[in-house]
Order: sequence, then structure tokens, then C-alpha cells
Amino acid sequence: MSSPTTARVRSVGEGILAIDTEFVRPQMDASHLIVADGRGAFVDTGTYYSVPNLLAALETAELGVDDVDYILLTHIHLDHAAGAARLADALPRAKILVHPRGAAHIAEPSKLIAATKIVYGERAYERYYGEIAPIPADRIITVADGEQRRLGRRMLEFIHTPGHALHHLCIVDRDAGDLFAGDTFGVSYRELDTADGEFIFATTSPSQFDPQQLHASVERIVQLRPASVYLTHYSRVGAIDRLGADLHADIDAYVAITRRCADAADRPVRIAAEMFDYLSQRLDAHGYPGDAALRHQVLDGDVRLNSAGLDIWLSRTTA
Repeated sequence: MSSPTTARVRSVGEGILAIDTEFVRPQMDASHLIVADGRGAFVDTGTYYSVPNLLAALETAELGVDDVDYILLTHIHLDHAAGAARLADALPRAKILVHPRGAAHIAEPSKLIAATKIVYGERAYERYYGEIAPIPADRIITVADGEQRRLGRRMLEFIHTPGHALHHLCIVDRDAGDLFAGDTFGVSYRELDTADGEFIFATTSPSQFDPQQLHASVERIVQLRPASVYLTHYSRVGAIDRLGADLHADIDAYVAITRRCADAADRPVRIAAEMFDYLSQRLDAHGYPGDAALRHQVLDGDVRLNSAGLDIWLSRTTA
């Protein structure tokens, strides 16, 4: 019988395990473990509290702690990277690979912690993220756009994909034809799947959203023609051309909503209300049968963060 922890680990592709980090709710936030020729690499870590689930995945993959070469961070937002220091402590040989803009913040996370507390509040920070320690500089490797690293016989290529965050990168598995997209290729919760396939929407959470950059990064992913894209929220999606078109439409719609609400005294609240209505209309067109209560349950957290990011973007561009 599977333990409660190992039950949260599942195979989603050849040599790829998805691990539910249990951030906020089930199947909201995933880490992925890539396994090749007896070597392993984690893509994103979830939070401090997620690490036991990630270590359980090693047992599923029949790997030991010395068999993990890399911890790959798509970006340093804490739902993706808050567990990196605790995981690194448990994996003595693993190097942490990160965008050059993110390296200083995981080596000394005090500014990142302070910024997250401003966005989420002190109590939510403590509840969701846990302890975040500095990572020794000699374990951190910054990766350039187009740089490649080998994991067993698999070749992993790193591409810089700004738009969601300036410190965002994606990982391309050149051998399997897969791509690990973090947040650049949006959010796709399995609860919203229908007979028409996956439902996806763009994420613009604070504080570095840039619509032109995000359009370019989404298009770069589409043009790479990956067989599958693995999202942190939540795991494997296909139909990349269709989903890419949906994301481009979302970016334009979000910008239009934000500009309509530009002069409102309660601008973030107005943006959030209009974004929920927009996404709900998209769900109707996608054949999703859930009522308003279910839609709010799944979407409200993302809508709130997206609205805050759009509000910051508008303030920055109109200053």
C-alpha cells in the first residue's frame, strides 16, 4: 500500500514524475523529477513544507539522495523556489541552476522574503512558505540563454523567457521533446479539463509582468514545437498551438481590462471582477459545467494575484 506521501507522486511522461507540493490545495502546484540513466533533476521545489514529498519521489524513482545532480528553478517566486534551500540540504551533490537575475536572491533571500510578505501578508507567508535559508554561493550556477547541461544521456537546454518575471527561464528536454515552463506558459488546473481538452489561462502575478515580453516568450515556446509542456500549475499539457493561442488572447484581454479600469478608485478590485467574468465566459465556451461557487473556488487566488500584477504594471508604465 502506498504511503500518504508517495501517493502524491505520479508518472506523467517517460522518465518524468509529477510531485504534488500541496501548496494551498491539492493539484495546484507541482514539482517535477526528471530521471535519466540513474541520475535525477528536480524542476521547481514548492515550499519548505513540500520537501518530504519531493524526497518520497526519489524512492518511487529508485534514486538515492546522491543521485540528484540538479535543482532547476524556473524562477524564484516562492511557490516555485521556497523549498530550494531545504531540498539542497538533503541532496548533497545537487547544484541549483537559476537565471542570473535570481541567483543573488536565493543566496541571500531577505529581500525576496520581505517582498513576498508585502504581497501576501505576514501570517499567510508563515502558513504557506515556511523557513527560507540562504543557499551557499558555491552550490548556485547561473545559466545563460541557450546553455545546455547533460543529465545522463538527456540534454537539457535553458531558455530565458521574461514576461511573467525577468528572472524566468524554461527547460527544454532536447531528447524527449518536452519543455518545463514554470509560469511562462500559463496555468492549467486539471479540475477545469473538459471533453474539449485542457483549459489554460495566463498568469500576471506581481511584480514584473510585461505583455510584450510574455507574448514573445509564449511564441518562442510554441515555435519550439514541444510534444508536451509541463507547468508548475499543474503539470502536463498538450495541444500546444491551441493553448498558445489562448494565452496570447488572454494577455491582450488582460491589458484591455486593466486599461478600462485605469481610473477606478478601487482599480485592483475592478480588474479582478472583470477578469473573473472574462475567464468564466471562456469556461462556458470550453464546456465547463461548474457553477459560480466552483469557479470562484478554483480561480479566485489566481485572479487576485493577476489583478495585483496588472495594477503594478499599469502604475509602472504610466508613471
